[in-house]
Amino acid sequence: MSSMVKSVIGLIVSIVIVHLAYIGYIQPEAKLVIESARNAGLSAPRDLVVILKDYEQEICLILMFWGIFLILGKCGVILSERYLFNVDLFEGGTRDKDDLESVLKSLEALPIKVKNSPLVRTLMASLRRYLITRNVQDTSDAIESSVEALALKQETENSMIRYLIWAIPSIGFIGTVRGIGQALSMADQALAGNIAGMTESLGIAFNSTLVALLISIGLMFLLHQLQRLQDGLVVDTQDYCESFLLNRISTGR
Repeated sequence: MSSMVKSVIGLIVSIVIVHLAYIGYIQPEAKLVIESARNAGLSAPRDLVVILKDYEQEICLILMFWGIFLILGKCGVILSERYLFNVDLFEGGTRDKDDLESVLKSLEALPIKVKNSPLVRTLMASLRRYLITRNVQDTSDAIESSVEALALKQETENSMIRYLIWAIPSIGFIGTVRGIGQALSMADQALAGNIAGMTESLGIAFNSTLVALLISIGLMFLLHQLQRLQDGLVVDTQDYCESFLLNRISTGR
């Protein structure tokens, strides 16, 4: 299953789960709490369901769960391939051309999931370069090029997550503008002594911003953890290639 399909499925699941939670519990419970407060002549309490009841918060929560799904999926792929760095994929191969060709064939015969890992792809590209040029420097350049391409690919794949982290506070600010607009439209009622509608509208404004900012902070933390794993993958890939490939072809062991 491609990453795009998984991403779309993750978004659909997030929408369904959050919307069901809203129509099944959050919005009905919030209405009961607000009605009880109105009947008692009080303003709406700061209950969690009241803070989360509006459409902007629902959208922010949907994007939050989708972002978490994307981040955890990428982290899971990286962690599932960590064991490869503890395996000698060269199986004792030396600088001899026949040995290296057999190593390359063994790498090409690996299962698709392992073969498509960044480490194996880098090793295969570097081995092909060495078998063609028989030059250690060219092989080193091939390793550096592959590692740089890996870092760039990871940076590009994180663009959607960065967009979500930017979009969530923006949606919160939309709720702020909507709430303030509603509050201003009720200024006449407030001047007449009825401030319930204005305070409820201001609650929409502040609650949406609060929820959006908290979610963006949490997602940014998770993104930094993902980037730490990705940076470690790039460094470990280069170190592995230098230790297991360059050292062997330069010393003939």
